[in-house]
Amino acid sequence: MSPVDSHSMGGKLDPEALAAVLDRTGGLDEDVLVGPAYGEDAAVIDLGDERLVVSSDPISLAAERIGTLGVHVACNDVAVGGADPEYLTAVLLVPSEAGDGVAPTGGEGSDDSIETIMADVEREASALDVSIVGGHTEYVDQLDRPLLSMTAMGRTDRAIPTGGAEPGDRLVLTKGAGIEATAILATDFREDLEGVSAGTLDRAAEFFEDLSVVPDARVLREYATAMHDPTEGGVFDGLIELAAASEVELVVESATIPIREETARLCTAMDVDPLHAFGSGAALATVREEDVADALAALADVGIEAAEIGTVRAADEPALVLDGERHTDPAREALYALWDDT
Repeated sequence: MSPVDSHSMGGKLDPEALAAVLDRTGGLDEDVLVGPAYGEDAAVIDLGDERLVVSSDPISLAAERIGTLGVHVACNDVAVGGADPEYLTAVLLVPSEAGDGVAPTGGEGSDDSIETIMADVEREASALDVSIVGGHTEYVDQLDRPLLSMTAMGRTDRAIPTGGAEPGDRLVLTKGAGIEATAILATDFREDLEGVSAGTLDRAAEFFEDLSVVPDARVLREYATAMHDPTEGGVFDGLIELAAASEVELVVESATIPIREETARLCTAMDVDPLHAFGSGAALATVREEDVADALAALADVGIEAAEIGTVRAADEPALVLDGERHTDPAREALYALWDDT
């Protein structure tokens, strides 16, 4: 269980607050191989010959394409857990048009939101060959924006935890930092990006098509000792979480982290650090040193950009050492300040 990926202005729980939640999850059945833990993307349940990988995530803030984001954020967690996502449930809560003290009744605007969101969900799930098998939808008078929470499930014969990195492993990142953030900036904040060309904004908005790491993870799981899906807080927080889950130190130089041109332009224009901004679309993996070249070549063979960005070493206290500076605490998601100002 990673800190709450709410995409809301409150943001993730800090590790201490999350620990209080994790302490109240009850006793775990012996078939639970990976349970709730800081940094872990998904639960893993022993089914005998197979492992069931399960993850839930909500989306509430991004105004554009939350159905798209919801499917990929949930499915990505299952993919980096070593499984192909197979099933989804969707819980969709939408604002009612009723006023205070009036029972939620919905309305044309609410119904339009439901149709738009679920059309996105259906399209993205179909593209991944994932079945939507249940969920819940209702109007909520207290909401001022839709909230979509999805649970993804998939089976595998080899689950891969976030906490599997070993000293001596190498860090691999696919695609680049801030893929999801770039798409959000190009849509939710398009009117604020006056200095950025329309062509750049249009290309950046197309990053919504790059949010899935199912293909990335499908290649990497043949080599990875650990995998992780950086979401809220970006690659920076993803590295912090991977270090904590694996109880290791990660040594990274920021110059080695791929950042696409469109990401750099939009983040510069909005004064956003791309390493601290929503990171869906990239997969983090640790790979044994002798397997790095093969892993990168296998990704390249299927057209996925990737780079080696750092090393894993033993440590008394888990940490990210970025450009020589040691970090143990996650950072606040960079885009929250932009929503705070709107």
